[in-house]
Amino acid sequence: MFLGFLFLSLYSCKEKKENTTILFAGDLLLDRGVRQKIENLGIEKLFHPSIDSILKKHEIVIANLECPATKINAPINKQFIFRAEPEWLDELKKHHITHLNLANNHSMDQGRDGLIDTEKNINNYGLISLGFGNNAKEACQAQLLTSSPRKIYLFSSVQIASENWVYLEQEPGVCEEPVSDIVSKIKSLRQKEPHSVILVQFHWGPEHQLKPVTSQKQQAHQVINAGADAIIGHHSHTIQTIEHYKGKPIYYSIGNFIFDATRPINKKGILVGMKIHKEKIEFNTFPFKIQNCTPILQPE
Repeated sequence: MFLGFLFLSLYSCKEKKENTTILFAGDLLLDRGVRQKIENLGIEKLFHPSIDSILKKHEIVIANLECPATKINAPINKQFIFRAEPEWLDELKKHHITHLNLANNHSMDQGRDGLIDTEKNINNYGLISLGFGNNAKEACQAQLLTSSPRKIYLFSSVQIASENWVYLEQEPGVCEEPVSDIVSKIKSLRQKEPHSVILVQFHWGPEHQLKPVTSQKQQAHQVINAGADAIIGHHSHTIQTIEHYKGKPIYYSIGNFIFDATRPINKKGILVGMKIHKEKIEFNTFPFKIQNCTPILQPE
């Protein structure tokens, strides 16, 4: 009996996971028109069964949280200011979202205390924050998503100027590191771990445009040349060009996810799925339309 148990234990230890699945979603807003829908109909109405069916098929689901989630009400002086209720994060977890990106231009809408509280609330509700740190170095380090079937790292950075927000390298904040510094980090990581997967998400580019600007293309190529396996962008509130450069996909913008969009170009988005094997990566996209703040998958 003991020998049989020992054999099974040794076999289980040797057995390794063959693949892992990751899904990226775009801008997730829980204020303004979305807040109204939550208060009138409940937050569960933001998740259509067609979208849930995709989310639950992926082990890691990453969305860009386009607002702080805090009870702290201390808005900074800027044009668009958002705030979500922290308890709403629990519903995101129930609908299979696992990670929330904070490296964007709205995470600090309620000041540094609101940002710190948001990160704490994300952790308290069992999710993982991305692009945040107790200082700039910590915020901009590559975050290990998983080690199986091989190590998968993600860099997260906002590349647009923040309004009336003081960037202090020794204080808690989000990653605002320039692309040139991220390129150096990718080169170093690729040299140390040649078999790892390196992903990059940027909050970048002009809003409401259907194509990236020239500087974004140049930066994207530098990132791929440095050793990144894929780039996922958001902030434009539109679906932008999908480019394949040296065999690596660049999703310049995947559009909105849960959002109170009204214009047709802002009411479309895509989910980007990845199945990562020991030796290859498979990519897939899932287009959807937003109806009354709720994304609904489009038939193929």
